[in-house]
Amino acid sequence: MATALAPVENTTGGAPTRPARGRGSKPGSARWWVVLAFVSPFVVGFSVFVLYPVASTLYYSLTDFQAGSYRPVHFVGLRNYRLLFTQSDNFWVSVRNTLWMVAVMVPLRTAWAMLTAWVIIRVKRGRTLYRTLFFLPSMVPVVAAALSFIVLLNPVGPFNRILDLVGISGPGWFSDPAWSKPSLVLMALWASGNVMVIFSAAMLDVPRDLYEAAELDGAGALRKFRSVTLPAISPVVFFAVLTGMIYTFQYFTEAFVASSSSNMTSSSTELLGYPADSLLFYSTELYQQGFSYFKTGYASAMAWLLFLVIFAATVVFIRASRRFVHHAGGSR
Repeated sequence: MATALAPVENTTGGAPTRPARGRGSKPGSARWWVVLAFVSPFVVGFSVFVLYPVASTLYYSLTDFQAGSYRPVHFVGLRNYRLLFTQSDNFWVSVRNTLWMVAVMVPLRTAWAMLTAWVIIRVKRGRTLYRTLFFLPSMVPVVAAALSFIVLLNPVGPFNRILDLVGISGPGWFSDPAWSKPSLVLMALWASGNVMVIFSAAMLDVPRDLYEAAELDGAGALRKFRSVTLPAISPVVFFAVLTGMIYTFQYFTEAFVASSSSNMTSSSTELLGYPADSLLFYSTELYQQGFSYFKTGYASAMAWLLFLVIFAATVVFIRASRRFVHHAGGSR
């Protein structure tokens, strides 16, 4: 038989005392300074490296500030934004080149990654080896990859020599304005292994019973891809196109290396965008205005305009995706 414990009497004559609770015994009883100490690295890093630079560029875009200049800074309002559209020829050239890359490179890179993933998952033997071979180029540093392609696609380089052996006269590639941007597209297709891996995982996740039902209906390989695989992986297609579009709007490193390394002139004004401004993209023009001409206010206006364009394009693309993106359990 259990015996009840007698209550503890207070010998002082006061009210009965309760056992003292230890620190941290009650959920949510941590001191505010402890919480602040744990989140302070993120708060400080975000404030110093993100919030302050963003706010500074917004302010500089409304001024005539020039980095390294001792002149007083004057507030000019929207003058920098008006100059972009009215007094800059390079601005429109860079816009056209950037839109060309978005319209050509993003669909081709997505389609190529999807095609290679579809072919690899159909291979019975050596699938892991082929997937590794296609993925390895995406691990090569961008600068090294660009320099390698400049050597390979040199007018007198290895690739043109191979074409000469079969009776084809190779183009100038990076030294020819008509072929400079297609050369960058070829490099992007070569380094699309990371997107290919994502497509491979998505295709392997498609339910097998859907393919079996399509086979019972007499569907061939292409029909199964169009009617079964493509709708099932549409969220991954949406992700690949959206991230590719955002990246291409900010396309810089490959174009900078290609135009700088292919340029045989010594004039710094002809360095970026060579040949004939065919590789002058929006980000390279922004870099040139901000770090070559030190027009910090003008470059800040370009940066904010780029942000607004990417934000608007992303919103429009997300809303339009409801028509063709099919999620599990139905479309949204």
